[in-house]
Amino acid sequence: MEPAITLNTHNKQEYPPMHTCEHIVNRAMMELFGCGRSASAHIERKKSKLDYLLDEAPSDEQIARLEQTVNEVIARCLEVTTEYITQDEAEKRFDLNRLPEHASQTVRVVKVGNYDECLCAGTHVGNTREIGAFKIISHNYDDAHKRWRMRFKLA
Repeated sequence: MEPAITLNTHNKQEYPPMHTCEHIVNRAMMELFGCGRSASAHIERKKSKLDYLLDEAPSDEQIARLEQTVNEVIARCLEVTTEYITQDEAEKRFDLNRLPEHASQTVRVVKVGNYDECLCAGTHVGNTREIGAFKIISHNYDDAHKRWRMRFKLA
């Protein structure tokens, strides 16, 4: 008999399509802009926002390309799966800076097909076909903090 996996409790309930889309947006931002995953996120059912640390504001063309890339990934109907690994294993694959100080020794990896994988305790869809269409509805750039905020919804 395998030992039970002990994870930290998760204190919020995300809307699975929006939260899974956040994973895809993060990977697309990393690929297109060479930045890290979002610096902050507020994920809700009707609309969500993500902040990214960028040296300059994205152009309209870059924003359109981001939207197109995310929708192309969603359209690939990728399975969303989970894997449980130890923190020692995770340290070899991921940045653990966002892990809570008293995190359990077992962590969960969420994979969106072969497109993205990251440590996550949130709720997700089983397949990207459940997400819908991604649409950036507004954005702004804060020069002082080098932060680009985008707001998006799913249709």
